[in-house]
Amino acid sequence: MIIIKSAADIERMDAAGRVVEETLTLLENAVCPGICTGDLDAMAAAFIKSRGGEASFLGYDGYPKSICTSVNSQVVHGIPGRYRLKDGDILSIDVGVKLNGFHGDAARTILIGDVPEEIRQLVEKTKDCFFEGLKAAVIGNRIADISRAIQYYAESFGYGVVRALIGHGIGRNMHEPPDVPNYWDDRVFGHGVRLQAGMTLAIEPMINLGTPDVKRLSDGWTMETVDGRPSAHYENTVVLTDKGPRLLTLHEKD
Repeated sequence: MIIIKSAADIERMDAAGRVVEETLTLLENAVCPGICTGDLDAMAAAFIKSRGGEASFLGYDGYPKSICTSVNSQVVHGIPGRYRLKDGDILSIDVGVKLNGFHGDAARTILIGDVPEEIRQLVEKTKDCFFEGLKAAVIGNRIADISRAIQYYAESFGYGVVRALIGHGIGRNMHEPPDVPNYWDDRVFGHGVRLQAGMTLAIEPMINLGTPDVKRLSDGWTMETVDGRPSAHYENTVVLTDKGPRLLTLHEKD
C-alpha cells in the first residue's frame, strides 16, 4: 500500500534528506586518488551520528557498512573496504539516513582525476536522466511517465538502462511501494500507479555504458555490469506536491 505523507511527515523527511545531502557533500570533498573507500564509510558514519541520524543501510538485510561505494563497472551496493581510489576511476556513493523516524536516500557518481571523456559523458547524462524523469513527476501522471522519460533519454545516447535494479517509494521504511523502474514495459508493469500529492519517491537512474545486464558478485551485495564497462548512478528523494516535485536531498544553496 502506498503511504501518502502528511505535511509533518514531509518536513521530517526533509530534515533526513538534508543530512543525506550534507554527508554526500562531505564525501565529495574528501574523494581523491589514494583514499580508501573504507575511510569514506568511517567519515560518513561519524558525520551522520553527529547530526543525530542513523545510517539507513547499516544492518539492512545484513549489509555491513554505512554507505555504498561502487567503483567503475560496479553499479550499486559496493561494500566500502580497502580499495584505494585512483586517477581515472568513477565512484558512485549511495547514502541513506534515518532521522526522527523517516529516511532520506540519495546517490552521486564522482569523477576521480582525469576520467576519459566517454565516461564523463555517461556520468553527466545519468544525472540528466534523473532530471528528465523529474519533469514527469507531476500529479496526474503515472510512474510510467517517469520511467519512460528516463529510458528514452538514456537510450537516445546508446546507453544500457539497468532493469534488474529500480527506484522505490520511501518514508518510515527505506523501501516502500511503489516501485519506480528506470524503464517501462506495459506487459510487465501495466499502466502504472497514478501520481498523487504526498507520495515520496527515490528516483534513481542506473545507467551503463554498455549492456544493461548486471551480475551479483561473491560478496553477496555488489552489483556489476556483465560486460565490465562503467556504470553511473544518480538519485534523490522526491515528494510530489500540487506545485510540482520537491527535492528533499538537494536544496538550493543560500
